[in-house]
Amino acid sequence: MGVLRWLVAALVLGAVPAAAQVADLRSTTQFRVCADPANAPMSSRDGSGFENKLAQAFGEWLGLPVTYTWFPSGMGFIAKTLREGKCDVVMGYAQGDELVQNTNHYYTSVFGIVTRRDSDLAAVDRLTDPALKGHPIGVVAGSPPATIMAHAGLAKDMRGADLFVDRRVKDPVGDLIAGVKDGTLDAAVLWGPLAGPRVKDDPDLQFTPLLKETGGPKMFYRITMGVRLPEQEWKRQLNSLIRRHQPEINAILREAGVPLVDDYGKELIQ
Repeated sequence: MGVLRWLVAALVLGAVPAAAQVADLRSTTQFRVCADPANAPMSSRDGSGFENKLAQAFGEWLGLPVTYTWFPSGMGFIAKTLREGKCDVVMGYAQGDELVQNTNHYYTSVFGIVTRRDSDLAAVDRLTDPALKGHPIGVVAGSPPATIMAHAGLAKDMRGADLFVDRRVKDPVGDLIAGVKDGTLDAAVLWGPLAGPRVKDDPDLQFTPLLKETGGPKMFYRITMGVRLPEQEWKRQLNSLIRRHQPEINAILREAGVPLVDDYGKELIQ
């Protein structure tokens, strides 16, 4: 799976395209969101995910109640939700994928390293640091940083986890973070929006963004909302809300612990 498709999977795990597109399916009485019911810390049936909070904010700005179509992440997500007209927006989608029409991006985030604060690896901020060699490091199989790690000679140190699971019963990212906390792993290299919120209040763990990588796949990605391909007016309406409410959007993301970087992945945005 290519880099962008993997990242999309990490966020919403898209689906194969449906054969036909139908325009003008959007509800005018509800803000209908397509979401995974167990994709914490992004979306959750109990409303605790930061994408749930973003959805609530957009619903308020539109003056519409928020409703959900829940569907597990994986093959079929887009086909069985957005494409069938059951809902009208996916709250988090990597810019550039062709399964949906992307809005303007509303945040950019980055992969990083989760370590214990008292670890010998706490100062590591790049995957090519020789200090990583010989340490068990968790990483999601097939993810962009896994490629860099392999090129850096860390293949034998990598402990892979599969993201393509039913997260109602399995939690691969949570398992990797737990491994760092209990010492089974010395570090875990993870996508910031998945890891940052989980460690932000943990006194033992830290998330260090990978802002210094110069080779291999990029470590930062711009995140948009996804709508159906024909719905230009709906996209423009969401773009207008993003533009007018960017400070509020940033505040929700920061409160959740999502690491925000500039559009070039070079600096953290405070």
